[in-house]
Amino acid sequence: MTVYERSVTEQHLPDCASGIQDTQGLPDQRRLPINKVGIKDIRHPVRVKDRTQGEQHTLAHFNAYVDLPQHFKGTHMSRFVEILNEHEREISVMSFRSILEEMRARLEAEQAHLEMTFPYFIMKQAPVSGAESLMDYEVTLRGHMSPEDYEITVGVRVPVTSLCPCSKSISEYGAHNQRSHVDLQVRGRDFVWVEDLVELAEEQASCDLYGVLKRPDEKYVTEHAYENPKFVEDLVRDIARQLEDDDQIIWYTVGAENFESIHNHSAYAQIERDKREPLPDGG
Repeated sequence: MTVYERSVTEQHLPDCASGIQDTQGLPDQRRLPINKVGIKDIRHPVRVKDRTQGEQHTLAHFNAYVDLPQHFKGTHMSRFVEILNEHEREISVMSFRSILEEMRARLEAEQAHLEMTFPYFIMKQAPVSGAESLMDYEVTLRGHMSPEDYEITVGVRVPVTSLCPCSKSISEYGAHNQRSHVDLQVRGRDFVWVEDLVELAEEQASCDLYGVLKRPDEKYVTEHAYENPKFVEDLVRDIARQLEDDDQIIWYTVGAENFESIHNHSAYAQIERDKREPLPDGG
């Protein structure tokens, strides 16, 4: 019996053991269901898979929600925290499904949503000197479960360099460039490595970023960006083309924001695609 099939006349009277009434479980007369109710921005330590080191420890911010039928006054907020604590530091892409199943069962819900955002660190070598430094990337995992469906989305924000093709074509000396953010979100047929998404975004940018650069490295990245000018439109299209060719990916969004160095505004572009549907031109 689902929560929707429970009688609207069922009263949560004082618990026999504690003598304390379950106020959240009382009936509500406004007849308005709630799509999402739960907790936001709770921090919890986690371990996540690392392609090179096996795993890394980090600190994640969680949002957790369920739906609430029209005939219940409230949900039990403490149960969200209890579920996270019971998993201790074993929370990962692989454990998302079991957490969502627990949320649906213990909160008597049809729909469950879980979001986890955390910094992910990758060691990078400067292109000429080989100097090593850590780069951090913001990663977000989003999971959704209903009786009919389960899906998980992996997202990463990748900072890169972009150089303006127009500026290069019209200027005698140099061209303006800026730091940009590429936001990638994908759903795959199987596990998706964060490192693969980071490398994809960096390879299609004018140049990628580094924590430490010596003088020969700075010369290299300046010239490399100059030889690879990209409009924000070029950046999202080039990344999307790579995702189109990857059979592992079934859905994606790619967005890019250029923090313009000669304007008081940003330039932005985005592509969203469900690869199970044909391209607009039938391709």
